[in-house]
Amino acid sequence: MNTIRPGRMVASFFVLTLALMYCPAPGLTQTVTPQEAAAKGTYLVVYRPGPAWLTGKSVMEQPLKEHGKYMLSLYIKGSMKMAGPLTDNTGGAVLLEVSDEAEAKAIVANDPAVQSGIFVYEMHPWKLQRWDELAKKAKNASPTSR
Repeated sequence: MNTIRPGRMVASFFVLTLALMYCPAPGLTQTVTPQEAAAKGTYLVVYRPGPAWLTGKSVMEQPLKEHGKYMLSLYIKGSMKMAGPLTDNTGGAVLLEVSDEAEAKAIVANDPAVQSGIFVYEMHPWKLQRWDELAKKAKNASPTSR
């Protein structure tokens, strides 16, 4: 009989989460108009090992099942745009798009991994640059001198 190791289960859950993030099923996520997106703020949350972090274990071996479920619910709701573990096993990062800082703080405070002490976090408001638009403008700009 095959048994599933807890670390493998967490790893599988993260793969499923990433698959849903990059290949969402139609109708699962909300459609946001450009006006609604402009009214929202973007926040970068960096998770680091907290007091309940299992020493000597990778991020994929931490008990993060409930955290993963919570992240998926935020993605489906439209509050979380991207998330994933840091590949140097020092935690993870999340990109939130919400109405204000109070909402972002409430989301992080309700994260099961924060509540259990597996993660501590820092949160920063983040202005994302539209590099694709800037590159297009630069490419289309006529040279002033040669």
